[in-house]
Amino acid sequence: MLSFRATLAFVLSAALAAVPSFGARVHHGPTAGHSTRGVHKSAPKSQTHKTHGQQSIDPERVTEIQQALIREHYLSGEASGHWDSTTEAAMQKYQADQGWQTKLMPDSRALKKLGLGPDYSTAINARTSSFADPIPAGAPPPEQSAGFAAAAGVNH
Repeated sequence: MLSFRATLAFVLSAALAAVPSFGARVHHGPTAGHSTRGVHKSAPKSQTHKTHGQQSIDPERVTEIQQALIREHYLSGEASGHWDSTTEAAMQKYQADQGWQTKLMPDSRALKKLGLGPDYSTAINARTSSFADPIPAGAPPPEQSAGFAAAAGVNH
């Protein structure tokens, strides 16, 4: 029995000693197309950082925004078409009064509320489509409402 245990211990020890050698990775030198560790090709300085997104507001759009801010009494004077600190402060005040963010470019909600939302007049179906707000859920269809009004003798 003692020799069986000794043989078992020897076999297990040999197996444990052999396992790390099977799992070891062999490192080969760099191959074509690969650089060695620590050596990097640097990009030209002009290509290291690309700015994304809109960087400035078109002067025509600035004029529209300024005119809307003047109409809403957040800006005084005449629209210049330049996004200056006065215009930016007026827009930030307008957005803050609405409870919206104030640290970035004009918020789309603010532009819509100023009447400067998207223009769908050139859309494919602009002539045949209505851009009215959808009917609230649970409201009767317009035909049914018109029938009720006619039955009640109410003119719209």
